[in-house]
Amino acid sequence: MKFSKQLIKEIDAVLPQVQCRQCGFAGCEPYAAAIVAGQADINQCPPGDSAVIDKIAALLNIDAKPLNTEHGFPKPRSVAVIDENLCIGCTFCIRSCPVDAIVGAAKQMHTVISSECTGCELCLSPCPMDCIRMVPVASQADAEKPEQSVCDSQADRARMRYQLRLQRLGQNKMQIPDTPTKPDTDTMGNQMVADKIRKQAAVQAALKRAAVIRAQANDKSSKSRSTTL
Repeated sequence: MKFSKQLIKEIDAVLPQVQCRQCGFAGCEPYAAAIVAGQADINQCPPGDSAVIDKIAALLNIDAKPLNTEHGFPKPRSVAVIDENLCIGCTFCIRSCPVDAIVGAAKQMHTVISSECTGCELCLSPCPMDCIRMVPVASQADAEKPEQSVCDSQADRARMRYQLRLQRLGQNKMQIPDTPTKPDTDTMGNQMVADKIRKQAAVQAALKRAAVIRAQANDKSSKSRSTTL
């Protein structure tokens, strides 16, 4: 298949811009480029499901095919929510968000900008405190629809934020990987650090619980002695 920047743009335009990487590539545009280069099939986008597959097939003038569920299944739209009481400000979720929809600073509470969250779920795994959960979108009507129901304006905005983030990070968003995206060294390093922090947090929590139990036991003992006297 002849490499065509215009065709890449046309395919990228029909993708949902969730930037979830379930397709095996670093984002919607790299996936579109891989399709044009013959390195990926048209049915690897679970958020887009059959609606997006049909549109890509029409652009390429080929037959549509069922979603390849090895890449996942369609889900109702949802957004990430951070439990602010558990957040330790590690910034791992901020670094993992492909559209910069999480704000905060090191050792400060983080929060998700719900209106900008695409529901990619990439922030879940890096969190060492497991304090991020996915919740259905506010509109019940939207929540009952698959993720491809993200309107064009939302997709366009997500695309813009994704591209701005790539520019900020100085990445080459048009580079086509020879193989589906694999975890890079930084991602693996972040996961190792996250695991370490999770273990440390668990130990600290256990020590605090033990201290509370000891304090309660000492208090009861003191009261008991006072009563005896």
